[in-house]
Amino acid sequence: MNNARMNSLRGRELFSYLPAYYENSRVMQADMDAKGSELDALYQALNSAADQFFVRTATWGLERWEMELGIPTDRNKPIEQRRAVLESKLRGAGTFSGALVKNVAEAYDGGTVEVSFQPEEWGFTVKFVDTLGIPPNLEDLKSAIEEIKPAHLAVAYAFRFYTYVELVESGLTYGDVVTTGKTYGAIYNRGLM
Repeated sequence: MNNARMNSLRGRELFSYLPAYYENSRVMQADMDAKGSELDALYQALNSAADQFFVRTATWGLERWEMELGIPTDRNKPIEQRRAVLESKLRGAGTFSGALVKNVAEAYDGGTVEVSFQPEEWGFTVKFVDTLGIPPNLEDLKSAIEEIKPAHLAVAYAFRFYTYVELVESGLTYGDVVTTGKTYGAIYNRGLM
């Protein structure tokens, strides 16, 4: 079969079902390629539509998710941040607990979060364990936690930064650090790697 001129994956598949005497027919190749291209577009549209049913894969369907969950749509935010807000809202249903706060915070951050309660101070702390710096969507996280926490509890956030001790323990010299081209702020908030 000489279907090197065929661009469509499904067109090649359709052509493979034809009898052998069509093998050298350019007319049939063109016909199957055209029909295959339409099938390729159909499958792509179906896959894209199916992706919108899940927050983690949704793109153009995020606006509908936001409308359903009562979240204001901000098209200026990156898709990943919008997905994190939606996931957090979906996870944030139920009785208030440390596990609920942890679940919501990890949906935003993508890293490990520890939640500790200070009953004598009527509050709790959300500590970002393996994320360096302040997460870019912290304001969204604060809004989500304010929505799920009882009004009488105060919340504090603890962040992890790249420290001088870690830099010394890495064994890098000042020259090595300078050659990375990173500023102090970039290293402090995101580390050397």
